[in-house]
Amino acid sequence: MVTLTEINADNWYECCQLQLTKEQEAYMEPNAVSIAQSKFQPSLKAYAIYHYKQMAGFLMFNSEPEELGGHWVYRIMIDQAFQGKGIGKQATSLMIAEMEKLPGVKNIVVGYHPDNMGAHRLYKSLGFVDHGDRFGKEMAVVKPLKTLPRVK
Repeated sequence: MVTLTEINADNWYECCQLQLTKEQEAYMEPNAVSIAQSKFQPSLKAYAIYHYKQMAGFLMFNSEPEELGGHWVYRIMIDQAFQGKGIGKQATSLMIAEMEKLPGVKNIVVGYHPDNMGAHRLYKSLGFVDHGDRFGKEMAVVKPLKTLPRVK
């Protein structure tokens, strides 16, 4: 069972202790940097990912739209001890469900290094599409959300 809990005074330090593999460290900022960023940019929503009652990862997204007309995912990471168990995919699905509740959300966008094949497989499996958008060293993939017809 995977759940999301907002980063708070009780769990932030444990989240900072989560570790990626050495190979993955080249693709992502430390969780401490992301948590600090969320304190200065209030539209960023930071969550701990729990697998049952154990913290297994971290994610963060912007609750306001940015480039490509979308709400951006800033971080998704799973601690190396929990990788390969489907936790990242479940957590990403939960995050998408949270983001779909945001007012005016049309697209969810995530950027990642093109060599990060794990991220590539994950996002492709969840319906993200590469339209060739690049931002520095990262590629951006987009998941268009179904918009409901307006009630008149």
